[in-house]
Amino acid sequence: MTSQKMSYRQAGVDIEEADRAVGLISSLIKGTRRPEVVSEIGGFAGLFKLDLERYPQPVLLSGTDGVGTKLKVAQITGIHDTIGIDLVAMCVNDILVYGAEPLFFLDYLAVGRLVPERVADIVKGVAEGCRQAGCALIGGETAEMPDFYGNDEYDLAGFAVGVANQDEIINGKNTQAGDMIIGLASSGLHSNGYSLARKIVFERAGYGPDQVPEALGRSVGSELLTPTRIYVNSIMHLMNCVEIKAMAHITGGGIPGNLSRVLPSGLEGRIKTSSWTSPAIFKLLAELGQVETGEMYRTFNMGIGFIVVVSPEEAEAALAELRAAGENPWVIGEMAVGDRGIVLE
Repeated sequence: MTSQKMSYRQAGVDIEEADRAVGLISSLIKGTRRPEVVSEIGGFAGLFKLDLERYPQPVLLSGTDGVGTKLKVAQITGIHDTIGIDLVAMCVNDILVYGAEPLFFLDYLAVGRLVPERVADIVKGVAEGCRQAGCALIGGETAEMPDFYGNDEYDLAGFAVGVANQDEIINGKNTQAGDMIIGLASSGLHSNGYSLARKIVFERAGYGPDQVPEALGRSVGSELLTPTRIYVNSIMHLMNCVEIKAMAHITGGGIPGNLSRVLPSGLEGRIKTSSWTSPAIFKLLAELGQVETGEMYRTFNMGIGFIVVVSPEEAEAALAELRAAGENPWVIGEMAVGDRGIVLE
């Protein structure tokens, strides 16, 4: 046994670099601050004072998620400043389904080797996602884990907390046959189905991240790294204009796997798949991978990132408000008497 002295740095963990990373991201975190935040960066916890005048019957809603193997694309391309938007989107869009306003967000970043500039790029995306969602980045953790991850590998997880008044929570119970299903356009794949998409694009087709397929008109890497759309501002606005019966965030499982989660017993959603225009990436994946139509709809969002259900009388008003808010919405189907499932027509 050697008598040579050892240090944490020799074991692969550099505390000084960790401190430098905190310095680089502090201004990013401050840029997401809300008035209710009553703590400073660097403490043991993030403190948030709930506004009880605005929410006299507060129910806290929480959600957690990651970005899946979309992280592999970021690591292949070396582009790290957008993946954090996806992280926030996956969490805040989930709690938005119930009509909750996102209040604050926390992230967890595990790295094989801590490179402060790369950490800053990742957190830059998280901060931008929080800015788009209107929530505060109130805390997080960066863990350097040598021997667990490769030097250039990392993983991300996020945690969002929101609030809604108890009597205003949207849960689908008032949905009726004849209600209209409105789909909001996605920005592309969002953050789902990447294990299949990567296998098709990089292995089956043999594309490199910089290759530009004619069908896409831009590089494969740019397409696959397009950030998940955050629908918070548009939906919070819509809630003040019409009665929303139900909502769904279209993630893994596609429309069938997610819209069915908010249907009451005795109703089914009938979706007309010809009623919207899907981004070119979906057709390309289906052709290159010879993926069956049913499998495509069970795996990907197919161009619909979020769904809102309203009465037929309010459908046109909802469409107009969503367009004014910057969304691209379509009536994609309606509710009907059935066995609590989704029918693709």
